[in-house]
Amino acid sequence: MSLFKARDWWSTTLGEKEEFDQGCLCVADVDNSGSGQDKIIVGSYMGYLRIFNPHPVKPGDGVQAEDLLLEVQLREPILQVEVGKFVSGTEGLHLAVLHFRKLCVYAVSGTLGNVEHGNQYQIKLMYEHNLQRTACNMTYGPFGGVKGRDLICIQSMDGMLMLFEQESYAFGRFLPGFLLPGPLTYSSRTDSFITVSSCRQVESYKYQVLAFATDADERQETEQQKLSSGKRLAVDWVLNIGEQALDICVVSFNQAVSSVFVLGERNFFCLKDNGQIRFMKKLDYSPSCFIPYCSVKEGTINSLVGNHNKMLNVYEDVTLKWATQLPHVPVSVKVANLQDLKGVIVTVSDNGHLQCSYLGTDPSLFQAPRVDSREISYEEYDAEMKELQKIIKEATKTQDVLPKSEKHRDLIVTAEVSPDLDAESQAIDSEVKAEAVPSVTVKITIQSRVTAQKPNLVVCVQAPLAVTRDQFIFDDLEPDSSETVVVSVFLKGNCSPSELEGNCVVSYDIATGTPKVAQCSFKLPLRLICFPAQPSKAANHKLTIDTNKPPISFLTIFPDFVDPSEDDQANVLGFQFLTGSKTTLLASKTSQRYRIQSDQLEDLWLITKELILRLEEHFKKQNCKDFACTFSGSIPLQEYFELIDRHFELRLNAEKFQELLSERAVQFRAIERRLLTRFKDKTPAPLQHLDTLLEGTFREVIALADAAEENQANLFQAFTKLKSATHLVIMLISLWQKLSTDQVAILEATFLPLAEDTQELGWEETVDAAVSYLLRTCLSKSSKEQALTVSSQLCMPKDTSRLKKNITVFCDRLAKGGRLSLSTDSATQQAAIIPGGCTTIPESDLEERTVTPGSTGTFPSHGQIAKQKSKP
Repeated sequence: MSLFKARDWWSTTLGEKEEFDQGCLCVADVDNSGSGQDKIIVGSYMGYLRIFNPHPVKPGDGVQAEDLLLEVQLREPILQVEVGKFVSGTEGLHLAVLHFRKLCVYAVSGTLGNVEHGNQYQIKLMYEHNLQRTACNMTYGPFGGVKGRDLICIQSMDGMLMLFEQESYAFGRFLPGFLLPGPLTYSSRTDSFITVSSCRQVESYKYQVLAFATDADERQETEQQKLSSGKRLAVDWVLNIGEQALDICVVSFNQAVSSVFVLGERNFFCLKDNGQIRFMKKLDYSPSCFIPYCSVKEGTINSLVGNHNKMLNVYEDVTLKWATQLPHVPVSVKVANLQDLKGVIVTVSDNGHLQCSYLGTDPSLFQAPRVDSREISYEEYDAEMKELQKIIKEATKTQDVLPKSEKHRDLIVTAEVSPDLDAESQAIDSEVKAEAVPSVTVKITIQSRVTAQKPNLVVCVQAPLAVTRDQFIFDDLEPDSSETVVVSVFLKGNCSPSELEGNCVVSYDIATGTPKVAQCSFKLPLRLICFPAQPSKAANHKLTIDTNKPPISFLTIFPDFVDPSEDDQANVLGFQFLTGSKTTLLASKTSQRYRIQSDQLEDLWLITKELILRLEEHFKKQNCKDFACTFSGSIPLQEYFELIDRHFELRLNAEKFQELLSERAVQFRAIERRLLTRFKDKTPAPLQHLDTLLEGTFREVIALADAAEENQANLFQAFTKLKSATHLVIMLISLWQKLSTDQVAILEATFLPLAEDTQELGWEETVDAAVSYLLRTCLSKSSKEQALTVSSQLCMPKDTSRLKKNITVFCDRLAKGGRLSLSTDSATQQAAIIPGGCTTIPESDLEERTVTPGSTGTFPSHGQIAKQKSKP
């Protein structure tokens, strides 16, 4: 049993599907019994008025029939209930009920019962006021210092204060600058009304000022008449609290000074009578209601504050004294004296959960049963411990964090790419200048094994590829149900993509509310971006891939690009990209080699990747497990560096365009201000060609914006080409050094860290930092390099010379036996690389001298390095 939980003394649920709010709860001796016991009065928006007098036999009992004194349906929603001296000629307490367009005052009385059913209670309407305006809330008190009676003030939704002297209407006043109604209360000490306006200010209005101000019914008169008939309504004091208020309360206890408490959305304020702040408490939760209830220590005031976390906090000024858990979110809280029990906390929720509770602890009457003594079998305990440790070990494995197989997943998403291109292309808004832009259909199926709530499917492909529709939102999926959608993928941008892959991601919630994600990937056909063409003999860039198997006819591995009737295409094949460039693929007739050649370096990537994938798939079908591809040529760093320089140049241009646009925009606004000053001047002055200067500056801004937009498009194309060339370089390095899968992953993370290129974080500085880290750790040649530190802040470099030098050194150290690893233990890496009895290979002169931008070295293969023997 938790110590910090409100003890249920008595509780009940009011009606069905009824709603309650802040003013719907009141506690008072409404029937004037004189016993000092309060009754609980509750009114709902459904129009039900209920009066309770709880008498539980023991704490925690539910409601008994005799606890409900009265239940009446008043046919109109009840906004607020209050108890006070509202009837003239008597100082007895009466009940005031506020409706939207009516104020009713009732007398509650009881008749002594002659049977076992007990007393009978009834209400009698003393008087009512029909309101001309829609009411919001009300307050009451001895306005003007009257003795022995309470007056009522009602605030309307349009900002009018309507004052009633019991059975008669007194006057009405409009609040100045009103927009939305706020909480309202009355301070008898200063005889003023206090509210919080929509300007987020606490405002105080004297009753005397309200009484002598211009009547609200005279607002239609002329200004002359208004000045002669009354004064303007002036505020007594104002305090800006900077937030909306939930409630206001004015209290005055014997041991504490009179204070005004304001509960804001994030702060709790205590003010003096003149509006000065006594103290303020910043709340780390969202409050729902509050009440100051007593003064325990001299000069302090205790308050109860409820919040939306179902907590009720007890504060002594700003000090938290106690926190207790409630079973509901309270919208109103009161403190009452019930059945000789003082200080009972009465709360009500918005759905009608009424509870009387108290703080503290209950004695625990539970006694633990005696444990039967028995002999301990250590062998059984030891076997059970080993079995549990085995289960824990299996559960903590990394591979067991994810589902072991598809059948264990709650939701499975699959994507099926059509083997043929669409008969009628679905490409829309494509920028490709080809005669026809093909598209391919992707069929996506979602199978749910559980109830999937709000599933959302997103289809992602890398630009310049695009899909006809990239997002789908489904209704809740029932168990063992499925949904199928069809999209088409096509080439939208006027450049070749760096990847022919896509992803499908489904996000959903299960019945417990836990969010989950399911995803799958799909591979797009090469025919989507290129088509067969006549091979080209001459090319600027050539690559040769070596294999350990005889060359395979292109009729076998490229059936979708080769016409079976043409035998001349068995060893040579041409690919024409939609963007205009051409790539040729040749197979040697005498050796086990394939050559890929093109005029553009980046166009070699997709054809080379497709060739290797199809060769591996072909030999896998023939159960050939020792097939391998190698690369023994030179890494095309010179051409790769040209692409880096082109991309970096466009980034510099983008920065210059941004600076020029900022300068021209400042100039344009300065000219506008001067023109505006001339036009506002009462005495006309010549424009002195300011209009001409404005028009010229405007044209410059538009021209710069167009140029910046064109540069941005060129930058995107350059980054796509750079990614393709980077993929190619990674593949060639992996084939050259025969890297493992983990080492290739490190290469990809180093050279392809960004999915998108931005001015704040670009490719050059990110790759330079990653390569420098590898050179200082796993590829370092001495402990001095490991001790070097680099700046942790990434910024755009002045040029690419340092990046190109680091990439060259990186390739050279790989050629000399360097091993890619995330471990920084250099000795361990060297021992893993070099066989026993071998010494470290000395560095070449390439690293000692400064590498000029664009320089390229021809690196030997790993096999040639392995042949070098160390001296005994």
